[in-house]
Amino acid sequence: MKKNIRQALTGLQATETSQGLPIPGRDMVENNAGGFVFKLDEWKQLERFLILGSEGGTFYVSEKKLSADNANKVLLLLKKDGVKVVEKTVEILKSGRAPKPDVAIFVLALAASKGDDATRKAALAAVPSALKTGTHLLKFVDSVNGLRGWGRGLKKAIQLWFKGRKNETLALQLVKYKQREGWSMKDVLRLAKPVPETEVQGKLFGWTAKNEKAEWAKAPVAPGDKALDFVWATEQAAQLKLVAEQADTAEAKAILAEANQASVKKLVDLIVTYRLPREALPTEALNKVEVWEALLQEMPMTAMIRNLGTMSKIGLLKPLSDAEKLVFQRLTDAERLRGAKVHPIQVLSALRTYSSGRGVRSAASWNVSTKVVEALDEAFELSFGAVEPAGTRHLLGLDVSGSMSGGEIAGVPGLSPSAATAALAVVAARTEPWTAIMGFADSFRNLGITAKDRVDVATRKVSGLTFGSTDASLPMTWALQNKIQVDTFVVMTDNETWAGNIQPVQALEKYRQATGIGAKLIVVGMTSTGFTIADPDDAGMLDVVGFDGATPALMAKFAKGEI
Repeated sequence: MKKNIRQALTGLQATETSQGLPIPGRDMVENNAGGFVFKLDEWKQLERFLILGSEGGTFYVSEKKLSADNANKVLLLLKKDGVKVVEKTVEILKSGRAPKPDVAIFVLALAASKGDDATRKAALAAVPSALKTGTHLLKFVDSVNGLRGWGRGLKKAIQLWFKGRKNETLALQLVKYKQREGWSMKDVLRLAKPVPETEVQGKLFGWTAKNEKAEWAKAPVAPGDKALDFVWATEQAAQLKLVAEQADTAEAKAILAEANQASVKKLVDLIVTYRLPREALPTEALNKVEVWEALLQEMPMTAMIRNLGTMSKIGLLKPLSDAEKLVFQRLTDAERLRGAKVHPIQVLSALRTYSSGRGVRSAASWNVSTKVVEALDEAFELSFGAVEPAGTRHLLGLDVSGSMSGGEIAGVPGLSPSAATAALAVVAARTEPWTAIMGFADSFRNLGITAKDRVDVATRKVSGLTFGSTDASLPMTWALQNKIQVDTFVVMTDNETWAGNIQPVQALEKYRQATGIGAKLIVVGMTSTGFTIADPDDAGMLDVVGFDGATPALMAKFAKGEI
């Protein structure tokens, strides 16, 4: 009996506790791998969910279960403080901190449907300003439609979304985002029934909801309202058809070619004069260099990043061309990136895909511009914003265990949590001059990643690497064993640690006592689970969300002792 008790207590010590057991006297929970960790603060878990989402699931948890677990946590928080949930959700939507707005839009829909009166009111009041684009609106409508009826409050919120936009902006939304998520702008206008406050609004609503073609839809004799002129130009573009230049004779083929060229010239004139977007053009026109050259001049940053492969495929982004130079200048313009709220994930996804020379979900291929790749690499770093280095000695421990190979970050194909940590590590190393990058699973070793690595190259260095089981205490135990002086440990992980003989927080405390260095620990969570290896009661530990655009600045301030 005594022997059994002694065996049961083996590894259960206050200073060195097996990761398969909780630290005595501490409130710890079991993670999905069977290890014991700390439960993440419920508001921090909401933040992780809003930023990282649940797309792709994780190694241990399916996408469906992870989504359901997080949605249930949201519902509980809505009961606890629904207005605070709305405030945090709206902040994420407006700041652009999340790679995709889908989760935040869903949470806003939940709040507008399942919250108490104050919560529903707050959520609906946020609709006109928080949902920036027509796509956001249609995603919200799709979510909220399955959760509640179309009462007066919902209709009013959507009416205000339409009526609160300037005429030119409204016209662009109606043209560019005609249909998404199985919903169309026509559907929403017919359900919400906004009463126009101006003549121009009335014409735009009628054009969309009733397919009206009034006098203003004809060629204007003189410049009129810019919004109406924009819609007129859209209709003109829709009427221009390009046909296959196939004929029985060379003469007939030449005639068809000449007709197509005339149509392309008219399209280019419309694009330049009225700033038409790609969505307003006939599909067959989108394989013409002249069309893309015209589009590029006023193309929004996010659209430009999405279409780099296409522009190379059709031959616009040639070496030393004006188009290549323009793209390079825009991608390396920090102010332009910040103004467009370009998220790091958008850039990383584009860099990985574009540098490969082929599409992820299509057979498209292109000649890669090295200047564009260089610009994307720089843009990834710039997209995190200006960060003042802490100047402390950083040891980055990247979790490359088996569980980090499962799932996707923000639904980016092939971007596993493991690969994503490499991209973040390069940015951190470029920011902090005294940084060492290592990888851990059941051992701790050099990954060969440096600050000089291109981001996509660094991600490839860890793709497919699995050292085995997970021991998140290794960065601290390795530093102590090798007498490495570290001020800030940064552990990038899914928090599914389980294999070590000592808990990570105990390893950190042991390092502090042995070296006399008040070392800090920053845990970068890479998945939206509710776990963390950071002790919530230790002011020297910080839990942050991976791929939050605000994370690098927050980490630097923490390392400097400013927070």
